[in-house]
Amino acid sequence: MPPLAFQLDYLSVEDYLRGERVSEQKYEYVEGIAYAMAGASLRHNLITNNFSALLWVQLRGKPCFPLTSDMLVKTKKDRFRYPDLMVVCSDDPSDDDYVREAPLLIVEVISESTRRKDKTEKRAEYLALPSLLEYVLIEQDIAEVTVYRRSDNWQPSYYYLGQELVLESIGVTVPVADLYERVENGDMVKWRTDLG
Repeated sequence: MPPLAFQLDYLSVEDYLRGERVSEQKYEYVEGIAYAMAGASLRHNLITNNFSALLWVQLRGKPCFPLTSDMLVKTKKDRFRYPDLMVVCSDDPSDDDYVREAPLLIVEVISESTRRKDKTEKRAEYLALPSLLEYVLIEQDIAEVTVYRRSDNWQPSYYYLGQELVLESIGVTVPVADLYERVENGDMVKWRTDLG
């Protein structure tokens, strides 16, 4: 189901950002229209939290750090998104505590309802960010991770259970299985059974 628009009249960036600070519902902003964000499944939350925790530990004491889906990223002057996870550094140029402008890494956990947008519209916006070095898509219904890297001309690389995900942008390596800890999908059930 497509996201519902907040209103049909044009909404200025300033009014949108002011509204986001007090709204109980999160909205992404695209060229004057605010779109409501849907809630996330248990699998989605587990993957996002697992990844954030793994990154937090490995980046401790370094200038870069992970932020979860409550932080906006400005992708264009008139577009603001809530990625599931991003890594930014302390030198991010934004002067707004609610918005980041220069992520090195962006992660989206995809589902059937977000797949098209995450792989097309958002991907195009994210890859156009001068600071972005890697875009990661994580499936929740199967164990598959896709990484697009600037260093590889944005060609996809795929990672599966038993492999390690190498994040060149931040110098971190994460076992794919650790991203899916506690996630119940067919691949993880088989993986755990095969491990004995």
